[in-house]
Amino acid sequence: MAGYGLMGLLLRNAMTRGPLCFLKEDRARLMQRYAFSAALAAIIAGVSISGPAAAQDGEVEAPPVPAEGTDAMMGGDYLAIGFGGALVPSYEGSDDYTFSVLPLIQGSVAGIGISPRPGGLALDFLGDSGTGPHFSLGPSVRLRLNRSTDVKDTVVALLPERDAALELGPTVGISFSGVLNPYDSFALDVDARWDILGAHGGMVVASYLAYTTPLSEGIAAVLAVGGEYGDGQFMDYYHSVTPADAAASGLPVFDADGGVRNVGAQLLLAFDLNGDLRDGGWGLFAVGGYTRLLGDAADSPMTSIRGSADQWLVGAGVGYTF
Repeated sequence: MAGYGLMGLLLRNAMTRGPLCFLKEDRARLMQRYAFSAALAAIIAGVSISGPAAAQDGEVEAPPVPAEGTDAMMGGDYLAIGFGGALVPSYEGSDDYTFSVLPLIQGSVAGIGISPRPGGLALDFLGDSGTGPHFSLGPSVRLRLNRSTDVKDTVVALLPERDAALELGPTVGISFSGVLNPYDSFALDVDARWDILGAHGGMVVASYLAYTTPLSEGIAAVLAVGGEYGDGQFMDYYHSVTPADAAASGLPVFDADGGVRNVGAQLLLAFDLNGDLRDGGWGLFAVGGYTRLLGDAADSPMTSIRGSADQWLVGAGVGYTF
C-alpha cells in the first residue's frame, strides 16, 4: 500500500480545527461536528497531501439554529465512525494502482481532540481556543505499510518486502479563521515522527498548508498543499537498491540519500446528506489529488524505471457523526 502521509494530515487539520461553521460563538467546536467526511478522506487518501477548496463569492447566509440543536453541537464529547475507499499506488513510486478500504474514528473526549492519521491518529491537548488563532500540540502515531503488501510490479515484487513501521512523534500547528470569508480557515501544521519498531529506523517530517471553506449550507471544500522530508535511514530503506537487490531483480544499484521526497495538492468535497453541515449525522466525501516524488525518491529505479514520479489518487467514503 502506498504511503499515506500528507493528505491525512492536511485534511485532518483543515477540517477538524478549521472553523467551518455558521455560529461565531464557538466555530472550532461546531466545525468538529460536521467535519467527518473530510476526516474520513484524510485516513485513506494520503498518497501525498490534501485537496483544493474553492472560496465563495460573497458571504454565506447563516440560517437560524434551534437552541436544542446548538446545545447538542456544543455539548463537548462526540464520535465519528465510518469507512472509505481509494485507488492509490501499490507502493510509493508505483504506476500500478490498488484499492484500499480503511476505517475511521475521530472525536473529542474530555477536551482532548482525537484526529485521524493515515494508519493512525493524533491528539491535541490544547483544546479549543475560542476566538483568535488556534494552536495545537500533541503526539501523532502512524503505521506505515509501504512495500509490505500488495506490490503489483513483477520486478519490484522480487525485492525483499519491507517490515511495517510504527512512527511516533509530536505534531504542532496553528490555524486562523475568517480569512477570506466569515467561515473559512487556514491551517499550518508540522509533524515529526520516528520509527519505534526498527523497520526504517529513521525520521519523517511533513509540513502542509490547508484552506477550508463552505460552498453552501451542506457542502464544504478543502484545498491543501504540502511536502514531506525523509532522513537518510528512511530514504535508504524504501528507495535504495542494494547489490543483492540488483542481482535478484535486474535493477541497477542505487543508494538513496535523505531529502525532500514529495510535494503535492489535493481537492476534497464533503457533502452532508441532510443539507446542514452543523448537525452531524450521515455524510459523504469525494477526493482527488496529485503528488510528485522528488529527489532520490523519484530517481530510485523502483520509480524511474519500474514506476512513475507522478502519483494520483481518487477516493470516496461515507460516515456518521454521533
